[in-house]
Amino acid sequence: MSLTKAEALELFNSDDLIGIGMEADALRRKLHPEGVASYVIDRNINYTNFCTEYCTFCAFYRPLKGPASKEGYILDFETIYEKIAETVELGGTGVLMQGGLHPDLKIEWHEKLLSGIKQRFPQIHLHCYSASEILAIAEYSNLDLRDTIVRLREAGLDSIPGGGAEILDDEVRHRIARLKCLSDDWIAVHRTAHQLGMRTTATMMFGVGETYEHRINHFQRVFDLQEETGGFTSFIPWSFQPGNTALGGRKWDEATAVEYLKVLAISRLFLSNIKNVQSSWVTQGLKVCQMGLRFGGNDVGSVMLEENVVKAAGVTNCTTEEELRRIIRDAGFRPAQRDTLYRTYFLN
Repeated sequence: MSLTKAEALELFNSDDLIGIGMEADALRRKLHPEGVASYVIDRNINYTNFCTEYCTFCAFYRPLKGPASKEGYILDFETIYEKIAETVELGGTGVLMQGGLHPDLKIEWHEKLLSGIKQRFPQIHLHCYSASEILAIAEYSNLDLRDTIVRLREAGLDSIPGGGAEILDDEVRHRIARLKCLSDDWIAVHRTAHQLGMRTTATMMFGVGETYEHRINHFQRVFDLQEETGGFTSFIPWSFQPGNTALGGRKWDEATAVEYLKVLAISRLFLSNIKNVQSSWVTQGLKVCQMGLRFGGNDVGSVMLEENVVKAAGVTNCTTEEELRRIIRDAGFRPAQRDTLYRTYFLN
C-alpha cells in the first residue's frame, strides 16, 4: 500500500527522522526478507560532453560554439572499446553510457557504437541513454520515439537509465533546465521502453529549490507509471551537487545528510511497487550510504570504475568492491554482487 500525497507531506514536515527510517526499514525487510544488500560492478562512460541543453545544475557539459567549446570532446569508438575491455578485466558486468546532446550524433552513429560493443563484448550489459538523449536522437534522425528505441535495442541496447528525470514537475524543470524535455516526455520514453519489454530505472535529483509538493509529484508520476507497466527495476534518489554549476553559483545550499536520508526513506515508503531503492555513496559518501541501508535502501549502487558528471561538480567520493562489501556487512547485511537488472550472482 503506497502513501497518499498527504501522508508523504506529513512525513516531509516531520522531525521524526528515526521513526520515518524505521518505517522504511520495515518495508524494506518485507520486500527483501533475506537480509541482503546488493551492488554492481560497472563503468560510467560519457561519450561526449558537448550539449545543447545548458542545464544550470550541470558542470559537465560544454557548448558546441564559443570559447568553452575547446574543452568539448566526442570519444572515438576505439577509446570506448578500450574502456569496456578494462571494465571486463576488472570484473565489470555492465556499462552505463550517457552523454550530451549533439546534433551530429544521429541514430546511425549510436547503432554503429552499440553493435560494435556487442560484437566485441557480447557479455556486457548496455544500460545507456537518458530520456533526453533518446528524444534528441529521434529528433536529429527524423524518427518517432518508438522506432528510435526499437533500433537502439536491435543494435544492442539492453536497458535505459533514469537520468534526466531531475524533478518530474514542469514548474521546477522550467526553472533549472528550460531546454530539457518535459515531465510527460520523460514518462513517454520510459513507458515506450516498458511496452517494448525493456526495463529501466527511475531517478530523482533533489535539492534544487523545489518544494516538498514537487518531490511528492515526482514520486506520484513514477508510482503511476510503475502501476501501469511494472517496468522500473529500481528508484535512485540523489542530491544536487552545486560545485562548478550555474545553479550552485546562486548560493545554493547543498542537501544535508538528514535531508538525504529522509528523501530516501519516504521514497521507499511511497514507491511500494518498485522492489529496489538505491542508497547513493557517489553524492553522499560511504557513511551516509551505509546509513541509507537502514532507511529503506537495499542496494548501494556501483563500484563505478569511472564517473565524470558528478566529478565535474567537484565531488570526489570513490570506493572499491572490498569497501562496499565491508560497509554492507557492518550495517548488518550480507553483500551480494548483482547485474544491472538486479539479479544477484554471488552471495557470501
